[in-house]
Amino acid sequence: MRRRQLVQFAAAAAASPALSSFAQSGAAGFPNKPIRLLIAFPAGGPTDITMRQLADNAGKVLGQPVVVENKPGAGGTLPAQQLQTSAPDGYTLAQIPLGVFRLPYTTKINWDPVKDIAYVINVTGYAFGIIVPSDSPIKTWADFVAYAKANPGKLSYGSTGTLTSPHLTTELIAQQLGIQLNHVPFKGSAELATAISGGHIMAAADSTGFAPLVQAGKVRVLNTWGDKRLEKFPDAPTLKELGLNIVQNSPFGIGAPRGTPPDVVARLHDAFKKAMEEPSYVQALAKYDMVPMYMSSSAYGKFAQDTFNTEKALVEKLGLSKPS
Repeated sequence: MRRRQLVQFAAAAAASPALSSFAQSGAAGFPNKPIRLLIAFPAGGPTDITMRQLADNAGKVLGQPVVVENKPGAGGTLPAQQLQTSAPDGYTLAQIPLGVFRLPYTTKINWDPVKDIAYVINVTGYAFGIIVPSDSPIKTWADFVAYAKANPGKLSYGSTGTLTSPHLTTELIAQQLGIQLNHVPFKGSAELATAISGGHIMAAADSTGFAPLVQAGKVRVLNTWGDKRLEKFPDAPTLKELGLNIVQNSPFGIGAPRGTPPDVVARLHDAFKKAMEEPSYVQALAKYDMVPMYMSSSAYGKFAQDTFNTEKALVEKLGLSKPS
């Protein structure tokens, strides 16, 4: 009897590291099938291109493909909304743009962007700016402001969608300068690039996915929205240099449905963090003057709560709150 007990004890001791590892690395061998990653903007733009590289890297870490699906429209909030009807098993993930935190203030919804998303990891943020066609008579930011003041509501500008960061930040700029602009929303950077290069709008507010258009001589950069000038556009002043106390880099990351098991969230976090550190992802970001912008799951959750509060103030300031 004693010998049998010793054998059982030895077997249990041998198994305990495996059990511990199993408990830490994700229940039921997660993942055992491909993972969907919903992207808020169309294929071909900077978000799509950089997130596909990240997904490819993460898939190699996880041992299962991370398949990107583009869900453009609704100001970049469709992926987050789809999480609300997805199983909390870690197999459906979504990009969470800043516009998600504005949604309850502008639209009637039955879910909470802070409580009803499991925040996995923040991965990067955008570099933004305002551009005009290269043949435009508007050569500088001073020209832009002068034209807008002389022609209220006639200066048309495009953005990647209503209530996105480019839209709201441009409206905040206009409010501070006392000018009125004509906003034309598009579904993403690829559509917007076609419109501005074709002369269908007078200006565009976008992430620096417009860099190829600048390099091709099709558009001119009037300003950028970071804390410092961008290395790729050293002649373009920041909004701060132009006397506007505005910095916008719109961090975004990855979320899962509420109720996703913590060990699955941890497994996803670790895989995407390693994917962020790969040179291929850093290089993909650099094409658009973007950089890795890491936040852990807990830090990203706190960011979500803080941003939810600050975005309310911005929406109210611009008079865009939904009717009560």
